Amino acid sequence: MSSSSFQPVAASERIVRLDVLRGLALFGILLMNIEAFSGPLDLSFTGIDPRWTGWDYWADAFVYVFVQGKFFTLFSLLFGVGFAVMAQRAEQAGREFTLFYLRRSLGLLVIGLVHALLVWSGDILVCYALLSFALLAFREAPRGWLPVLGSMAYLGAVMLMLLLGAIMALVPDKDAAQMVSTAQASIEAQRLAYAHGSYLQAVVQRLRDFGTAMGALLLVGPQVLGMFLLGAWFARSGAIVEPARFPRLWAVLRWLLLPLGLALMLGSVSLQSYMPPGQFGMRTGVVYALTALAGLLMCLGYLAWGVRCSQRLQWLAPAGRMALSNYLGQSLVCTLVFYGYGLGGFEQMGRAWQLGFAAALFALQVVLSHLWLRHFRFGPAEWLWRWFTYLQMPPLRR
Repeated sequence: MSSSSFQPVAASERIVRLDVLRGLALFGILLMNIEAFSGPLDLSFTGIDPRWTGWDYWADAFVYVFVQGKFFTLFSLLFGVGFAVMAQRAEQAGREFTLFYLRRSLGLLVIGLVHALLVWSGDILVCYALLSFALLAFREAPRGWLPVLGSMAYLGAVMLMLLLGAIMALVPDKDAAQMVSTAQASIEAQRLAYAHGSYLQAVVQRLRDFGTAMGALLLVGPQVLGMFLLGAWFARSGAIVEPARFPRLWAVLRWLLLPLGLALMLGSVSLQSYMPPGQFGMRTGVVYALTALAGLLMCLGYLAWGVRCSQRLQWLAPAGRMALSNYLGQSLVCTLVFYGYGLGGFEQMGRAWQLGFAAALFALQVVLSHLWLRHFRFGPAEWLWRWFTYLQMPPLRR
């Protein structure tokens, strides 16, 4: 049977728990990304910035300790879950899967490139799309291998961070100073383009930022692929669909891994709470490695609590069903609010107010998602993605 026989999943066939978890992850991603929307991308994700004071400082610390690196990993894990669920349904129905999945990944790559180059350079979709091609190679892997392979891939990124720190510690002071100077020049270029430039100037800067992001795939890629594989195990084992069969697993994730991850995160903060752009040495490598490990453990803990509370959080499900549209919508709204070709709020909003703005925006998205799905089957971006994937226009209106 050809791949064109695939049909979009009906609402009755959806796993509501996954939509709830996607909605939860989407909120965490916005809380993390809001700093990179409202200021230079290269000044974000550097720890607890000492320039903040009062409530702004504690807001920055909250995001760094509890959010950064925890929800993008959760979203990556859920991507792996979705892959495994699709593969299982294809096998059960006797349908060809590979060509369908390749078109799906290619469609996501196109959407990601449009997003990264025309809307916001902090895009993660291109990374997901590229690594989704690699994920296909693990479709036939024995189920018991998936958590081992996933952990090895993720820990490979951790080891790379330590190795990079050791190498950078040997760099001569003159070269280290040049790296700091280059990083500062990049930050100023982002300020000039995004705070004061035209839309065309912002697009040119996005091209530069995109090249940097592709270089960072060496570290980010193994983490994302590792989470994909862990997510595939959660789906193929049945743990995510029938959590009641795995009470010990979920208890370990909630009561052991989450506190352990938080302890590692606090340990990294005590070692070095802020990583200035362009500066990277052995201590910084250790800190990044600790935060990556903490992100993995806390992500799994958050997953366990999300599964536990999914019945109470079903109001998040519509936002999760429209996760792609809402993710793109966050970028569109925030760049229009903060960038110079929009309302010009770049570097004008305090850190605490950023989190309030993010919470209000997400609350609005939840409401709009409920309203949209009363009349339509899919979010607008999901509809376009399905059209490309299935090679036929799926009905949009209910």
